Amino acid sequence: MQTLPVWVRWCMEKPKTVLVLFLLACIMTGAGAGKLYFRGDYKVFFEENDPQKLAYEEMQNVFSKSENVTFLILPDSEDVYQPDTFALINELTEEAWQIPLSIRVESLSNYPYTYADEEGLVVTDLIQEGQTDADHIQWVKKSVAPLENVQGRLVSLDNRMAVINVTIQLPDGDQTPNIIKIATFSKQLKQKYETAYPNHKIYLSGIVIMNDAFALTAKDDATTLIPLMFIIIALMIRFLTRSWAAAGVVMIIVGGSIVMTMGVAGWWGIFLSPSTVNVPTMVTTLAVADCLHIIVTYRQKLKKGVAKATALQESVQLNIKAVFLTSLTTAIGFLMLNFAEVPILSHLGNLTAVGVILACILSLTVLPALLILLPAPRNVSDSGGEHKVRKLGQWVVSHHRRILPYSILIVSVSLIFCLNNRLNDVAVEYFDLSSPFRQTVELQKKYLGGMSNIDFAIYTDEPYGVNDPAVMKEVDALAKWLRSQPEVKHVLSFADIIKRLNMNMHDDDPQYFRLPDSKELAAQYLLLYEMSLPYGLDLNNQIDIDKSAVRMIAVLENLGSNEFTEFEERTKRWFNKLAPELRLEAASPALMFAHIGARNMESMVWGSLAALVVISLLITLALRSWRLGLVSLMANLMPAGVGFGLWGMMSGEINMALSVELSMTMGIIVDDSVHFLLKYQAARKGNSSVKESVQYAFETVGRAMITTTVVLAAGFGVLLFSDFRLNSDMGLMTNIIFVAALLIDLLFLPSFLIWLDKDKAKKVRYAP
Repeated sequence: MQTLPVWVRWCMEKPKTVLVLFLLACIMTGAGAGKLYFRGDYKVFFEENDPQKLAYEEMQNVFSKSENVTFLILPDSEDVYQPDTFALINELTEEAWQIPLSIRVESLSNYPYTYADEEGLVVTDLIQEGQTDADHIQWVKKSVAPLENVQGRLVSLDNRMAVINVTIQLPDGDQTPNIIKIATFSKQLKQKYETAYPNHKIYLSGIVIMNDAFALTAKDDATTLIPLMFIIIALMIRFLTRSWAAAGVVMIIVGGSIVMTMGVAGWWGIFLSPSTVNVPTMVTTLAVADCLHIIVTYRQKLKKGVAKATALQESVQLNIKAVFLTSLTTAIGFLMLNFAEVPILSHLGNLTAVGVILACILSLTVLPALLILLPAPRNVSDSGGEHKVRKLGQWVVSHHRRILPYSILIVSVSLIFCLNNRLNDVAVEYFDLSSPFRQTVELQKKYLGGMSNIDFAIYTDEPYGVNDPAVMKEVDALAKWLRSQPEVKHVLSFADIIKRLNMNMHDDDPQYFRLPDSKELAAQYLLLYEMSLPYGLDLNNQIDIDKSAVRMIAVLENLGSNEFTEFEERTKRWFNKLAPELRLEAASPALMFAHIGARNMESMVWGSLAALVVISLLITLALRSWRLGLVSLMANLMPAGVGFGLWGMMSGEINMALSVELSMTMGIIVDDSVHFLLKYQAARKGNSSVKESVQYAFETVGRAMITTTVVLAAGFGVLLFSDFRLNSDMGLMTNIIFVAALLIDLLFLPSFLIWLDKDKAKKVRYAP
């Protein structure tokens, strides 16, 4: 007891003072939580200097904004060319202008259709109020058929779905309040018109609705999963320790850790996001692990008849080194998320690291103070759990020669299946199929091909350069090439407008559906057309103000990251060969997510290596044995191999969240192996044989290892209920790794130690 730190003894001697200081710390630190605010827009996934984000913002500055809300109208008749559908499209198009921050509304109703008559060019809406008779409907259907800019964009190719696209101009900075306001208004319109037209279903899509889905999913997780996790963990502790008092004490430590962590986040200026709302879940789970090791050992001492104060001191003394070390390694693992290219993942890592360190401090100060104030538990008899762990240890010692090769075989097979994994980030599929937004995405995919797009901007760097026939031929060639690609579902091209205007100015002769022969003629056509356009339907979404650049929008299937970036590079290579004198840039939110996924994976390779090196060095120094340090390293790498191997069998798709799994879990799973090795080492130093030392480790820490793993799995398992796929996938993978780590620490690790130290074992005299 002489080696017990002075400050720990003081906490046991002055428990009431410790609790007062704890309460004050919670109040002062937790006050920062009032500064927290939530951001759910997709831009939180990107750094300010992200190259794809900068390219996208530059394109939006040159052309009009492209964030949007899309109304997908699906009549029960499965044919949009019906009187009531036309009436719905016309009315909803008019009212969609009332959506906050809307700057453009496009639909079949107000599409500026051009044709020639005796007086020249006529530009008119396709559907006007009251034009729902059969003859007009057939005229619209016939007129729309050859329009590349309408078919597949404002009406599906099979005529079963109509689209109203509303362009939104979101201000810079925190966009979440405006996104919620816009989404709420849009949902009210949807409900209003579904009621007015009961034979129609209306679905909401678009970038703004995706941002709203991010926000709603994160808030749902915060309001449902965190309380659920508290309840599950409290019940698990009660079940495993057979004590409500133990559950209550642990939850006080957990609550304090969370309050102070979120307070630090507020003072630090970190906002809540779809990732950081999981910080309370992670801190809770990790804080419980520290507490349980101390409580389980404390109750074991009491069972042996040791006095309460002495039992508590011995428990802290026995666990303090391991708790410090495992908390430090866990914090380091999460801090390595700073290697991530995604800022909110860095926030998640930093805040969880802070929470882990706070939980460690509270476990070694406030927890002993609480336990010393509470009466000693009456029921500390062995419920059978410790006896089972002891029997497990004996079985492992007896069968280590069989366990070792089987373990190596299973891990080797898992490593082979790891090769099945590939990066595949699809932002619109971050949501579970039960999510309304994801259901809309699947519907949009069915009728329109997808909602992922790439905006291609062609810069001539000359005023009125887009009117040059040579430039327009290259723009038209790009549009034709894009339409020939299997991934592309629709292309919006300015060249189609110019070709149609040329045909219109030649009395609608189909032979003139081609580009004008001169720059002057193209400029005249364009000027005449723009002067005829109604408010809000100008061409700023396709050409810039001085006519020096043109934007083309390609709608693609919902591709994975690799396919998306490969398509971008393929397009750039093709166009650079065609027109090396022109500059082609590509940008879109979907492309941003594709690039960030690939870069994040590359960055986290270095983050994982850094975590591996630092954690291994710390364990080696703590154990003062490079041999045990290497054993620990092996035991801590194998669970990740098993986890990713199983993932390769089940899915094989690695998204943004799973790319940080190795770094994140490495620091956590060290917990059990370090506790086991420290107990094993202590027994060896006491001249016990290898087998006796393994048995001692099982008896002293085996039950705590199982208990903490069950609680960790329960805590992270709550994430499986999240509708946000990044969270649910993280919860599933983490649980797989936790269970694999426990099995490896209870089966492979002791078997390997017996094999490794067999020569030394012969030199040690076994106890009778």
